[in-house]
Amino acid sequence: MGIDIKKHHVKKGNRTAPKSEDPYLLLLVKLYRFLARRTDSAFNKTLLHRLFLSKTNRPPISLSRLVKETANAPDRDSKILVTVGTVTDDVRLLEVPRVSVAALRFTHAAKERILKAGGEVLTLDQLALRAPTGSNTILLRGKRNTREAVKHFGMGPHKHKKPYTISKGRKFERARGRRKSRGFKV
Repeated sequence: MGIDIKKHHVKKGNRTAPKSEDPYLLLLVKLYRFLARRTDSAFNKTLLHRLFLSKTNRPPISLSRLVKETANAPDRDSKILVTVGTVTDDVRLLEVPRVSVAALRFTHAAKERILKAGGEVLTLDQLALRAPTGSNTILLRGKRNTREAVKHFGMGPHKHKKPYTISKGRKFERARGRRKSRGFKV
């Protein structure tokens, strides 16, 4: 006789391992699994969870966002900025301050600009050696909803969602719903 538990067949929705077969990512998972188990640090548990995520849930973060988010952080120079994702360059940012950044990967231009400013570029395994419990780090992540696909989401009128159009020319989706004189305006 088994025990009749409610919802006994419901699966947990969280990932317990990455879907990716990237050997470097799997080695990082092995490392942070160990650190999450053997240290009391919530930082390592969070980092491990983020390593499991899909690419859309690991959005890139730009240099300008890194600088902006940490502008008011006390003694930013001595802290390591950590993101589980890609660090990209932003041409609108004129001056890059001296920062230490640890990430899964960096674009070529972002890496060059950080190093040129006298900063430091670390991989996540180097971070584990430097700060095994995540002390003196600031954990950041990019915005998920800046994807092009997200602009099309949402139902109904007056939601300002982006239409899926074949073309943006004069003859395409320029009448009903777009101007008052042709029925209604959204």
